[in-house]
Amino acid sequence: MIVKFKRHYLELKRSYKKLIMLAADIVMIPFSLYFAWVLRLGDAVRIQDLQSYWWLFPLITVVAISTFIRLGLYRAIVRFIGSRAIWAIFKGSAMMALVLWSVAFLTRITGFPRSVPIIFGLVLFLFVSASRLSVRWLYQWINRNYTRKETVAIYGAGSSGQQLINALRKGHEYLPVAFFDDNSVLWKHSVDGAYVYSPEQLPSVIKEFGIKRILLAMPRATKQERKRVLDLLEPYPVHVQTTPSFPDIVSGAAKVDQLKEVELEDLLGRDPVPPKKALFDACLKHKRVVVTGAGGSIGSELCRQILTSEPSVLILYERSEFALYAIEQELSRVIHDAGLPTQLVPILGSVCNRQRVWALFERYRVQTVYHAAAFKHVPIVEANIYEGIRNNVEGTQIMAEAAQAFKAERFVLISTDKAVRPTNVMGATKRFAEQVVQSLAAESEHTVFSMVRFGNVLGSSGSVVPLFRKQIAEGGPVTVTHKDITRFFMTIPEASQLVIQAGAMARGGEVFVLDMGEPVKIAEMAAKMIELSGYAVKSEENPEGDIEIVYRGLRPGEKLYEELLIGDNVTGTSHPKIMMANEHCVSSDLIKAALTEMKVAENKMDYSAGRAILKRLVPEFQPSSDLVDLLSETQVIQAMPNIPLQ
Repeated sequence: MIVKFKRHYLELKRSYKKLIMLAADIVMIPFSLYFAWVLRLGDAVRIQDLQSYWWLFPLITVVAISTFIRLGLYRAIVRFIGSRAIWAIFKGSAMMALVLWSVAFLTRITGFPRSVPIIFGLVLFLFVSASRLSVRWLYQWINRNYTRKETVAIYGAGSSGQQLINALRKGHEYLPVAFFDDNSVLWKHSVDGAYVYSPEQLPSVIKEFGIKRILLAMPRATKQERKRVLDLLEPYPVHVQTTPSFPDIVSGAAKVDQLKEVELEDLLGRDPVPPKKALFDACLKHKRVVVTGAGGSIGSELCRQILTSEPSVLILYERSEFALYAIEQELSRVIHDAGLPTQLVPILGSVCNRQRVWALFERYRVQTVYHAAAFKHVPIVEANIYEGIRNNVEGTQIMAEAAQAFKAERFVLISTDKAVRPTNVMGATKRFAEQVVQSLAAESEHTVFSMVRFGNVLGSSGSVVPLFRKQIAEGGPVTVTHKDITRFFMTIPEASQLVIQAGAMARGGEVFVLDMGEPVKIAEMAAKMIELSGYAVKSEENPEGDIEIVYRGLRPGEKLYEELLIGDNVTGTSHPKIMMANEHCVSSDLIKAALTEMKVAENKMDYSAGRAILKRLVPEFQPSSDLVDLLSETQVIQAMPNIPLQ
């Protein structure tokens, strides 16, 4: 019966609801005047005693209804009524008290108690506001007890929180019952019908309302502020979601009620430094630019960032047809919508194809090169040594030599933290590639060569974040290689912006190192993601938990801790997030001789020889297990554990 009442009431047309409110007020206004007389004179008041004042009742009713209409009282949605509507009722009631007193004064009514107008105003305010608040309370009570809406709380009682609560109330999924806010001024106040609590009251409020989900309405908050709130919410068994960023809301790219999962960048608490426009434009504005690996996670973001500086030509060089098609379509739309003068050239090809690469440089006379094409997955390269060497080392050599031969202005190699004291083939090949670029930089007269080294980027292919999220959604377990493993993390846009700026600062041969912040423990990150999804970590200490973290062991070539520097010889630059390392390199003759030896070893399928050559060229290369030296490619692949990439 209660549910039917709710459904029938909500299905009424808006005009009918206005008529119901109007009819209720037509009854309450004269009754308020009568009740004011009763309060003033006592129980002795009879209808007959008020016959000489009868005309006041219809008069004050008409004037009050007209006033309430002008104040917009009948435009308010009763079930969402808030402080503004209550204030309008108060103003209207005060005006009616003044009107009643004025009429009595001007007409000089005999025997009219002068205190009745004041009492009438108070009674009218109480009756009218109580009628609205009662309907709102009844609606919320029915929603809480007789519907399947999920009760949620909102963290942030500002303008975004108010927009969010209104949007959620119109939907059928969530019932917002409380606000939390750091601003003590808002505590113990009601915002659009929901009480505002202090963060210290989280445990009691979560328990009282049975809250399983908390929504962050903090689009203007910095990363550090969001991290502080997430750390505060982590211990509680609630699923935490966020609203879109303020720029996305303002631009219309997202709506305030489009909830999304907490991103890892929120957990890191890193606030990126705004890029320096002069550094951005130095290598890009009106230049002919090529990005290798343009369809990859780093390469595609580099292309997006480069496009903002309006190069004359942007060449997308990619070996994957689908990846090339996807980034070409995306950038073409951007160029068309923004009316940019950039010519977009998608080229399908491998960096190992010397003829193709040189034809590209000859045709377009490239001025700036960002070399992001590389094999990067540790277990795959570990099992396919020569493919890794061919793509990561020979491909870099071919691109760099073409840049030098055709007098390109700048060549920037995208490197990795795994190139530092590598324990795997992938890292060794990237350090080898760095040395190729360093050797060319030492003898180059026209091209400025540089390298930019950084760690993991969030959202790249093989990232643990989407994998952990998928495992959590499936109920676990969440798989981690080792309980102590740590990694550096940075967002793809921030890394790409810093790569471009570092390349512009180069003078020749520098190894730039990006400030990645503090290393993150993968196991702790997994636990936070589980808890912020509303689950408890299952462990020996908490056997009743929901999702277990399973440790599978380090894979071949993997190490616990990554580094960004080989030595301690590092200097700062003009950018607070970019450092410069001064590291040794080998001569170009040794590099050419080593590559020739590699060809011979590959033809013999001699994997031990390949590793030995890598060790000679990269003295810091220390494989984590000599057992891998004895295995063939097929055996290594079969020995690889079936666990997610990290």
